[in-house]
Amino acid sequence: MTSAMNTREVEGPPLTEDANLLLIGQAMTRMRLLTGRRMIGRLAIQNVAPGLELSHLDVLDVVRRAEATGEVTVGTIADILRIDPSRASRIVADMVARGVLRRKASQADARRIVVVLTALGQRLLSEIQAQKYSVIGGIFADWSAEEIKSFSLLFDRYVTGYERVIEARLKETTD
Repeated sequence: MTSAMNTREVEGPPLTEDANLLLIGQAMTRMRLLTGRRMIGRLAIQNVAPGLELSHLDVLDVVRRAEATGEVTVGTIADILRIDPSRASRIVADMVARGVLRRKASQADARRIVVVLTALGQRLLSEIQAQKYSVIGGIFADWSAEEIKSFSLLFDRYVTGYERVIEARLKETTD
């Protein structure tokens, strides 16, 4: 018996032969290849900031999102990106040297150092976001406003469900 057969037996029977589910699965595979290669990020770097790396874009995005809920530390960045704190520290140090991020004392606890976006970092984020919207806009160029609205709601619902199922499965393996 092959390991693939063993896996199928452990995981249960395959999905029903619903053509829509099969099409979704096939589209997910194609999208995984595109997102795995980080095509939008690569285009943004190529067009906006050729000296940056994909990890820099990830940190910029984390700092932008995390600033909305409080101060951002290197530890915050490491946790969100699920990387080693020393790697996060090296990336942040590089970005500080490039003038994209700045370190400053925490307002809540002066013993703690937080990371903030500089004006250059804000500008890069804006330009990268514009690149992203340009690509997404091109994808939906021939869709109606109603189709885009429906897709946006359904896609968000899909991703939320995906996150919920994966989190529950991960929790099952740790319990």
